[in-house]
Amino acid sequence: MTKKIRHKTTDTLTALSKISKAISSDLYLEDILKLIVTVTAEVMNSRICTLMLLDDKKQNLTIRATQSISEGYIKKQPLKKGEGIAWKVVSENKPIAVPDVLKESGYKYKDIAEKEGLVSLLCVPLAVKNRVIGALNCYTSKPHKFSKTEINVLTSVANQAAIAIENTELMVKTKVIQEELETRKAVERAKGILMKGEGLTEEDAFRKIQKFSMDRRRPMKEVAEAIIMMHEMKR
Repeated sequence: MTKKIRHKTTDTLTALSKISKAISSDLYLEDILKLIVTVTAEVMNSRICTLMLLDDKKQNLTIRATQSISEGYIKKQPLKKGEGIAWKVVSENKPIAVPDVLKESGYKYKDIAEKEGLVSLLCVPLAVKNRVIGALNCYTSKPHKFSKTEINVLTSVANQAAIAIENTELMVKTKVIQEELETRKAVERAKGILMKGEGLTEEDAFRKIQKFSMDRRRPMKEVAEAIIMMHEMKR
């Protein structure tokens, strides 16, 4: 028995290490989430492991990653606000274990669960600084009472997944802001060149750049940079 516990602990630590390395790597978010559910399913001996995220308006919970190959499960509709166990987990920000989803009145997709042979469920919130962004689900194919250790392990995985998602979102936002600043700088400089070179007002110079951008279906930054480049070549 001690060997089994020791083996399980080693597997858990290895899994958490893999997830930590993935989060700090340059993998795409989708690849990280896929790795998380795959490794988690192995450690938890789970039939299906699923990661669900809230949409931007926080009205739906949608599957973003699963190791399941079941088309029926993958294509199931998002959970609308207030529906199912996952929404309860998200709203209360605490784990919920269900001994048998088919006997649970609040469980939404019993037809899919029955078809896939899903019995027990452990669902934990994905939270960053007490801000819940989704839920992580683990299903077993046999009745199972989830231990405190298993709940703690899945919670640790969920916390790491939430950090990965948060970091990616921050990177995207930073990149967008940086792109906007670069565009604004280029347009401002191009406007100055047109105002000085063609005697245009600031408004007319901007409209000229905007019209060229729309007519050629090119980004304003690209148009502005072309104007700057031509000006530099004439000097």
